[in-house]
Amino acid sequence: MKRIIVPAIAALLAAPALAQTATTLQELTTKGMVMDAGGMQIEVTYTPDGKFTAMDGAVTGAWRIDGEKLCTTSNFVPQEECVVYPAGKKSGDSFEVTGSQGTATITIK
Repeated sequence: MKRIIVPAIAALLAAPALAQTATTLQELTTKGMVMDAGGMQIEVTYTPDGKFTAMDGAVTGAWRIDGEKLCTTSNFVPQEECVVYPAGKKSGDSFEVTGSQGTATITIK
């Protein structure tokens, strides 16, 4: 019986740590990103209340997470756009995403 209880307790103790692994979009919206679009480096900052700013405040908007997609609206692109982001990315990782404005390289801060 002890052989069953000890592994079960160990699994229960490890579960909260495993459950707290941040998703790509949680990392991105917590730490921010730099987007390379057409040779322009655009820094984007997200706030917990679902707002974001870019280009030194020239672009402002709202964001929300829908599964593996980041959905945004802004004063630059007022119609909501949802873009799929790859899983398993963390701070410092770079990857490409494609939306209605084309393909961009994203680096999570």
